[in-house]
Amino acid sequence: MAQRTISIDEQVTVGSLADKLMIPVTQLIGELMKSGIMATVNERIDFDTAQIIVGELGLDIELAKNQADDQIQESVINRKANQTGQPRPPVVAVMGHVDHGKTSLLDAMRDADTAAGEAGGITQHISAYQITHKDRKITFLDTPGHEAFAALREHGAFLTDVVVIVVAADDGIKPQTIEAIRFAKKANVKIVVAINKIDKEGANVALIKQQLAEQDLVIEEWGGDIVVVEVSAKNKTGIDKLLDMIFLVSDVEELKADNDVPATGIIIEAHLEKGRGPIAICLIDQGTLRKGDYMVAGNTYAKIRNLETTLNQPLTEALPSTPVVITGFKALPKFGEEFVVAESEKSARSIAEKSANSGIGQSGKSDIGGGELIRMINQSNQVTGYPVIIKADVQGSLTSVLDSIKSLDTEEVAVSVVSSGVGAINENDVHLAKSSGAVIYGFSSQLPTNIKRLASRDNVEVKLYSVIYELIDDVKNGLSKLLAPEVVETIKGSLVVKGIFKTSKTEVICGGEVLEGKLTSPSIALVYRKKDMLAEVQITNLKKGPQDAKEVVKGEMCGLNMATTSKVDLQEGDEIRFITRETISRSL
Repeated sequence: MAQRTISIDEQVTVGSLADKLMIPVTQLIGELMKSGIMATVNERIDFDTAQIIVGELGLDIELAKNQADDQIQESVINRKANQTGQPRPPVVAVMGHVDHGKTSLLDAMRDADTAAGEAGGITQHISAYQITHKDRKITFLDTPGHEAFAALREHGAFLTDVVVIVVAADDGIKPQTIEAIRFAKKANVKIVVAINKIDKEGANVALIKQQLAEQDLVIEEWGGDIVVVEVSAKNKTGIDKLLDMIFLVSDVEELKADNDVPATGIIIEAHLEKGRGPIAICLIDQGTLRKGDYMVAGNTYAKIRNLETTLNQPLTEALPSTPVVITGFKALPKFGEEFVVAESEKSARSIAEKSANSGIGQSGKSDIGGGELIRMINQSNQVTGYPVIIKADVQGSLTSVLDSIKSLDTEEVAVSVVSSGVGAINENDVHLAKSSGAVIYGFSSQLPTNIKRLASRDNVEVKLYSVIYELIDDVKNGLSKLLAPEVVETIKGSLVVKGIFKTSKTEVICGGEVLEGKLTSPSIALVYRKKDMLAEVQITNLKKGPQDAKEVVKGEMCGLNMATTSKVDLQEGDEIRFITRETISRSL
């Protein structure tokens, strides 16, 4: 068989690499552990590590570095290092723990109220806004706070010049706050801390500052370089000061970009919209993007039909650091891909085709063929699979859902993603679910009436969610049902053998003294000689003297009949332990 070549990013999650290698994620984690690398399914390893592990696994696969990933990093580095050209607005990511008020803070800054419209009160996508403060523009990226959106949040940090980390004054530093700090440090961007909800009962600003120091973020008043602003998004307290501090921190970097070159940038969101087709939200790094330009992102391209702000206001052109909404793509671009402007449609098509042929920039749809489907369903390796089909409204959310459900895999059960994609649930999804026994999960995805009827007719289970942790909980419940129940043994009493009266292949009659508890008949019993178990038997009868007995208690003497499946070499001094067994359902 010819060697396969697989393209991966410079940093790839363990779950994603296992999918590309077509091996169980538990096998990959095991191989990493043998090499001294303790990594979970959702953690990232670098390209060199991935190459070593593939070699250790003995797979006939060659890894190639995804050039698109290098281009993104190079583009970000160039954007930050560009000291020529025109000053550009700072790009600011707002990060922090769930429900600490990130979106509410943005609302206060742009005097809007989008938080109320979010499912579960949690930001489900990356949203981009550009506001004007004292005649200067700032671009904000509102990144989700729930732990499932780690992939989105990490991209958010790499797109940014400044990270505003929001911490609730009444709640303090939380795991996702620490994660946001780590991402910001990894991206080497300036950090501003907004201590929110200072008006709430239980607010403790001093404690927050101490917790920041524990994360190596020393604030200015303690001799460090971290700017801290106390705010209340609810009462709009400290908002102007926060914006001023963002400008102050970003001005030190002297952010500039060249406006007079073909535009480049990054796809920060993509989804399908009825009547408009593929929609991409892009952040421009360099150059000027114009309506009518030909642009390429991965293996798809577009002639820009509509160029709009994220508030749906039409534009004829857009400058660096501007988030824009674009229509006109031939297919859905991938979240996190770099885009470039081409000279003509012919050139754009050629670049996209080369990207597709090299395996770079896969589209948002990842349906598999029948042979691959059978491989996934029959994949055992002592792991029971829970087949699912995942559909989401936008590419970024799809990535996060897939990463999150893969993190649920254990040595016994694992999620088997039969298919995934962006857009409404369709007829093909239902047919695939019927043939594979999969459950269809839709995250903010539409279920047309005719498809709902088809699913009902074919007994295909379709579950729709708009809050990601509810979807994850449901998948977790599905996996839990596949876990073998736990068998719990309880010792009810024990007896030491004092005499043996009859021994055969199928029966033993003996007598002894009850050491502990209460013996009952009928019952299951285990025969022990010191610490070694000799046999499992069935107690069919108990006797106290000549009379049959239903139970015997501690200190009493009794006789007993044991039914056996093979001859038991019982001796005086052996212990017989009477037990009960019950099965208990397990959960992840």
